[in-house]
Amino acid sequence: MPEAALRVCALYPDLMNIYADRGNLLLLERRCAWRGIGFELTSASVGDRVDPDAHDLFYMGGGQDRDQKLCAHDLVDTKREALHAAADRGAVVLAVCGGYQLLGRSYVLGDEEIPGIGLVDLHTIRADGGTGGRLVGNVAIEVDLPGTPGPRVLAGFENHGGRTHLGPGAEPLGRVLRGHGNTGASGFEGVRRGNVLGTYLHGPLLPKNAWLADWLIRRALGLEAALAPLDDALEDATHRSACAAAGLPE
Repeated sequence: MPEAALRVCALYPDLMNIYADRGNLLLLERRCAWRGIGFELTSASVGDRVDPDAHDLFYMGGGQDRDQKLCAHDLVDTKREALHAAADRGAVVLAVCGGYQLLGRSYVLGDEEIPGIGLVDLHTIRADGGTGGRLVGNVAIEVDLPGTPGPRVLAGFENHGGRTHLGPGAEPLGRVLRGHGNTGASGFEGVRRGNVLGTYLHGPLLPKNAWLADWLIRRALGLEAALAPLDDALEDATHRSACAAAGLPE
């Protein structure tokens, strides 16, 4: 039996998965298995309550506007307090694209304001065609996470109509090297508060950035020591390819 197990709760996997973001969960499972770490996956959808102490990592991907609205109201009604409690005790929360937008205070769609759960200080406004439309393309950002040997690069793909504005109490996940980021003008991408991470990078994110998957595993399990090394030749090649697609020099 594995000595440790990573307990993951996937939020709305039936509704928030339009960019193949289940690949993020699969990579976490594989990198745990290759090291002899157990992996327990639970899903929670509309109407399901979650136990803040039963999971080490919460994950939410992106969805269509209709599904995102449904999930937003359910998050507020049935999961907000539990997710705040989990984040306060140090659980990891990773939210991608639409999930990222719901971490903040609100998401404005035209005349409609969708509530967020307020885990981080940000709000998002949907841009229409007259104000620039969607921000689409390969993107690379520089991040400096605790416990990593200096800044690292995250590479992925962004496709979002929202402009996410960080409040004075929020820190970006990283600095845009190539691509658009949160607003297309701020020079920043994503958000991080402790172990809570939000980002527009998908495609999916973790298979292109295996080092981040390892960072998440360590943080979620509260491990001080580095994880056992793996043969990451394919993962490193994938990361280089994603960086090249974003226009970073070799």
